Amino acid sequence: MVAYKRILLKISGEAIAGDKKHGIDVETIGRICDKIVEVSKLGVQISIVVGGGNFWRGKYGHQMERTTSDYMGMLATAMNGLALQDALEARGAYTRMQTAIEMREIAEPYIKRKAIKHLEKGRIVIFACGTGNPYFSTDTAAALRAAETDAEVILLAKTIDGVYSADPKEDETATKYDEITYLDILNKDLKVMDSTATSLCRDNKIPLIVFGIDEPDNIVKIVKGEKIGTIVK
Repeated sequence: MVAYKRILLKISGEAIAGDKKHGIDVETIGRICDKIVEVSKLGVQISIVVGGGNFWRGKYGHQMERTTSDYMGMLATAMNGLALQDALEARGAYTRMQTAIEMREIAEPYIKRKAIKHLEKGRIVIFACGTGNPYFSTDTAAALRAAETDAEVILLAKTIDGVYSADPKEDETATKYDEITYLDILNKDLKVMDSTATSLCRDNKIPLIVFGIDEPDNIVKIVKGEKIGTIVK
């Protein structure tokens, strides 16, 4: 038995960099993809939004025009998407990558109806290039794609194991929430997702589960209904 039939998994670029903190760690991607394939074999329809922070973040380009910097970040997500696609297909999964910026030689352009059709056929769909627009993060892309494809839940894979009152890496007194509302996240200015993504999830009533990707088996546990990380409603 599974708790969800259609999920959107948001993976940060940092998560697939592993201990290297930069670039792509093939072993880390392999461990994550092992579990994604395991979930897919349970009959769960999976889409993935991947970030690009392991190659480029907008804040790196503080001396650069913002739009240019953001487009560079989008291209970074395409590289990560290709790496995920390669690892998933090496494990026998059928995948499709769709990009918000056209690059037909390597991926399909994003088309909602086509994405849903792929999901219904059991293919894992990877969404790259964010929303295709500067000034919007891949968190916002995850919320948008989840709403468009009627995902039942967003699984937000992070390098920490849930939502805390402060950054646990910097504040030892930070406390972890088992459950919290989107309104509390906005009011307390907790750095879970950016405010645009948080509002989009709240307005569309999409639950969010924030969990640690350091243990990739958490993906399987969550889909089977175990309480892992923090649930945001």
